Amino acid sequence: MQFIVLNERNVADFAPEDFTADKVAPEVQRVRELYGQGFVRQIWHRGDVAGGCLLVEADNESAARELLNTLPLVAAGMVIVATVVPLKPFAGFGPQ
Repeated sequence: MQFIVLNERNVADFAPEDFTADKVAPEVQRVRELYGQGFVRQIWHRGDVAGGCLLVEADNESAARELLNTLPLVAAGMVIVATVVPLKPFAGFGPQ
């Protein structure tokens, strides 16, 4: 099952200068690992707020959230998993 995930920086508790390269680098490495495992399918930076948008694949939402919580910035409370939306197949390409 696939999910769209919207993350955002926790700007209430962390300033922009808290997101230093030494904090972001482990996040990037973990995303690479999750991509290699087939969990992260695509990832983008958000254009509306500081954060990310991920297309992920997991058996269920609970499993998706469990893996998202392994991201170092999420675990540290610096990034909030704001939305996890389950996706359903688009029926418009099937038989008429």
